[in-house]
Amino acid sequence: MKPLLTGPILPSLLRLALPNVLAMAAAAAIGIGETFYVGLLGLEPLAAMAVVFPFVMLTQMFSSGAMGGGVSSAVSRAIGARDLDRARVLAKHAVVIGASAGLLFTALFLLGGPVLYRWLGARAGVLEQAVLYSQVVFCGALPIWLCNTLISILRGAGNMRVPSASIMVACVVQIGLGAGLGLGLGPLPRLGMVGVALGQVIAYSLVMAFLLWFLIAGPAPVRLSLRGGALRSDMFNDILKVGALACLSPLQTVLVILIVTALVARYGVQPLAGYGIGARLEFLLVPIAFGVGVAAVPMVGMAIGAGDVSRARRIAWISGAVSAGVLGSIGLFVTVLPDAWAGLFTSDPQVLASARQYLRWVGPAFALFGLGMTLYFASQGAGKVAGPVLAASARLAFVAVVGAILVWRGAPVWALFAMVGAAMTVYGLVTAAAVYFTEWGTARVAASSASRQPA
Repeated sequence: MKPLLTGPILPSLLRLALPNVLAMAAAAAIGIGETFYVGLLGLEPLAAMAVVFPFVMLTQMFSSGAMGGGVSSAVSRAIGARDLDRARVLAKHAVVIGASAGLLFTALFLLGGPVLYRWLGARAGVLEQAVLYSQVVFCGALPIWLCNTLISILRGAGNMRVPSASIMVACVVQIGLGAGLGLGLGPLPRLGMVGVALGQVIAYSLVMAFLLWFLIAGPAPVRLSLRGGALRSDMFNDILKVGALACLSPLQTVLVILIVTALVARYGVQPLAGYGIGARLEFLLVPIAFGVGVAAVPMVGMAIGAGDVSRARRIAWISGAVSAGVLGSIGLFVTVLPDAWAGLFTSDPQVLASARQYLRWVGPAFALFGLGMTLYFASQGAGKVAGPVLAASARLAFVAVVGAILVWRGAPVWALFAMVGAAMTVYGLVTAAAVYFTEWGTARVAASSASRQPA
């Protein structure tokens, strides 16, 4: 743990971030792979996947980036304060939260899923396929939540390799079993959408079992014990004061996507397709900001736990600058050469024209988008996530109000694209301001001299 508390910031950050970026990129690739083989099952299964997928992603975002961030933050602050007993107790309480949330998601979508899918427009065969897929995949909400909770405990202790390797194994098993059981490859039965869902459930169940062993009996930096000791409200509060509030952020992100999609759809198929091509690039950029941000959580948390507030803030700004630099470079590239990305997906002149417009208006905002997302995670480490969540609220309000005004006034579609870029800019700037002006605590007299270490 000492290098994370006293070592140079940038090398430590990059060492922790790289496995996360690779794992998140693999997870993003799963979405592309699943779309491909579900498409082989037919149009109705493909449409059903589109209806259910946002809620599957919301489950992942809640359990990994939001509540998971609360778990990592609490564990890392305890370790920074050299209180390993507290870290172990927090790990137990995190498992209780993860299990409870998993069961809640199962009940919610088994009972309310069909209503949600009808509300989103699923009918007849599409609704039937959506319900079939949903019933199986959300019966696996418990292993998904527990898997991501256990991963967050390890991340909070500064172990990024085991979580990243676990995610990659889950991705390989999911894509292999999902395709095999869905399409009936080799000796496997053809189960359609049920088989696709089983691939995910089995993959996360296997990885969850391994992680439980690793934390209970393996060489984990924080040992997990589920026996003895009464549950304590202060431990739950330490996790939930960050994790519960952070859950608002992914919810707002999904709402932004739904609103923009609905607004652009009013302009026709070609603009919507062009928007989809541009937005797909954003989904591939998110793992970079996520990977760097998740790496910053234990570094910030340990510094806060050790009373070294100055170092914690330096970690936050350095990690934000890394994300801004990488995403900004990509944004500049597609702003100047939009066809380098859009041309990979279409040759239709109208769709290409819309995609070019989108990338040229939104690409310059990628840097601030990356900055905001990474600072959001760094704030989780400090246990001060209210400001970044409000920044996400500001982005949502901006999109809803300005988007509605533009459509009402009959503005051209490029104006909507410009609005998306402006909303990203608002998000990044408001998040940066929130981090700058929010008090992260008072440095202790016994704090290490790490803040004087080079970046």
